[in-house]
Amino acid sequence: MKTLLPTSTVGSLPKPDWLAPPEKLWSPWKLEGERLLEGKQDALLISLQEQQLAGVDIISDGEQTRQHFVTTFIEHLSGVDFKNRKTVKIRDRYDASVPVVVDEITRKKSVFVDDAKFLRKQTDKTIKWALPGPMTMVDTLYDNHYKSREKLAWEFAKVLNEEARALQDAGVDIIQFDEPAFNVFFEDVNDWGMATMERAIEGLNCETAIHICYGYGIKANNDWKKTLGSEWRQYEEIFPKIQKSNIDIVSLECHNSRVPFDLMELIRGKKVMVGAIDVATNTIETPEEVAATLQKALKFVAIENLYPSTNCGMAPLSRNVARDKLSALSAGAEIIRKELAVKY
Repeated sequence: MKTLLPTSTVGSLPKPDWLAPPEKLWSPWKLEGERLLEGKQDALLISLQEQQLAGVDIISDGEQTRQHFVTTFIEHLSGVDFKNRKTVKIRDRYDASVPVVVDEITRKKSVFVDDAKFLRKQTDKTIKWALPGPMTMVDTLYDNHYKSREKLAWEFAKVLNEEARALQDAGVDIIQFDEPAFNVFFEDVNDWGMATMERAIEGLNCETAIHICYGYGIKANNDWKKTLGSEWRQYEEIFPKIQKSNIDIVSLECHNSRVPFDLMELIRGKKVMVGAIDVATNTIETPEEVAATLQKALKFVAIENLYPSTNCGMAPLSRNVARDKLSALSAGAEIIRKELAVKY
C-alpha cells in the first residue's frame, strides 16, 4: 500500500567524524585506498540505519560516499583539471576554488552505480539518489574549453542522462537533480536551463525530481537570504517552465523561509517535496511545527502529491541535530496522517 505523506531527506546527512571532519562542506577524507571504500560503505549503512530509526520513508545514501554534491560527480568525468584550479563566485554569492574544464566532457565509467547497488541490497524501501543538475554543475567550475555556459550545460546533461539511466537500472526509484542555480539565474533557466534538464531525464522510467533551494545553512547563503526582502518570490520566475516539464517531483524550501506558499499553485498537479525542516539552524523543530508547515502546503498540493522533506542537505549539521530533525519530520507527518484518518 502506498504511504501517505512519504518523508525523505533532500540529500546529504552528516558524515561520521572518523570518515571526514564534521560540520563542513568539501570536508576531506580521513581514510584512503581500500580503507576509504570500506569506510564509505560503513557510513552508508549507518546513514540507512539512522533514517530507518527516524521513520524516514524514502531512503537516500545521505551522500556518505561523496565529498561534495557537485564536484564528486565532476571528478569522474574526463576533460576536467582538478589540479590547476581557479577561483570563481558560486551562485553569485561566495568564492570557491573549483576545477577547470580543459577538454571535451565525457563519462568513461559510472560514478555512483556501485554505491546505489550497495544501498539497494540493504533495503526494500523506496530509494532516492541525488545528482547535480546541469546548470548547477556549470556554476561550480571554470570553463576554459567550451566558453559557453549553455554549451557546457548540454554536455553535462548528456553525461548525467547516461548516469541516471544506469542508476535506474541499478534499482533506484527516484532520481533527484539538485539545481540551486535555478533560484539565481532565471533568464538562463528559461532560455536553456530547463531544456538541458529535460535532456538529463530523457528516456527515464523511474520518477524524477528537481530540488531548488536557497542553499546549505552556511554564512554566505544566510547573508544572501537577508537581502531578499519580506517575500522570497524566486520560484515564481521558474515554476511555469517546470510545470510544463516532464519532471515528476519538485523539491522546495518552505519552513522558516519567506517563500509564499501560494506559489505552489504554479506547479499544481506536480508532486511536491515540501521542505518542513530548516537546515540553517540547530534548533529542532517540534512535530507540531512540521505539521503546521505541511498543513499550509495542503491548500495548494493534493495530499497524495505531498512529500514532507528537509529544506536542503544537512551535511554541515551535527549528527545528533540531524537525527532529531529527521525524527521531528516523521512525527510531524504522522500528526497529519492521524488527523486525516479521523477526518475521513
